[in-house]
Amino acid sequence: MTWAIHRHAPWYLAGLSFAESSFFPIPPDVMLAPMALAKRQAAWFYAALTTLASVVGGMFGYLIGVFAFESIEPLLHRWGYWPTYEEAKTWFEHWGIWAILIAGFSPIPYKIFTIAAGALAMPFLPFVAASAVGRGARFFLVAGLMWWGGAGMEKILRAYVDRLGWLLVFIIIAVYFFLRA
Repeated sequence: MTWAIHRHAPWYLAGLSFAESSFFPIPPDVMLAPMALAKRQAAWFYAALTTLASVVGGMFGYLIGVFAFESIEPLLHRWGYWPTYEEAKTWFEHWGIWAILIAGFSPIPYKIFTIAAGALAMPFLPFVAASAVGRGARFFLVAGLMWWGGAGMEKILRAYVDRLGWLLVFIIIAVYFFLRA
């Protein structure tokens, strides 16, 4: 909470959001939730800032995939992200652009999907659009829950955020199959 009320907190949140989308392991939710709780009147601004910085960070991850994949491939192996990268490739083959939208919203490491999208030459504008929708939905949901539920919701969100993310991924996939049938 101390960082959440710091006068430079929005800058820290933007930096964390950018970094998490391309290379850093800590998700911005850990800072967004307490900030939205500490200044509930600014919750929607924080969600928008987090979304924007995350999408720009995702574009940077995409560029890493396009121009530097060979350089970072050993790091993906060393840090244990290679199986997730392989999964991302499979998701792109099956789901196309929907994979970015789902990864943007879910607890899946989004950074791996941004890098994979660049490495696999996914069309850039659909990538950005899907990133904005997926990340925006996630961060506005977090901010909205903090705005609506207050301190009690923060405890619930902390305990169940991964399960909620996977439930929504399942719902999105079910809707996709339903609409496709």
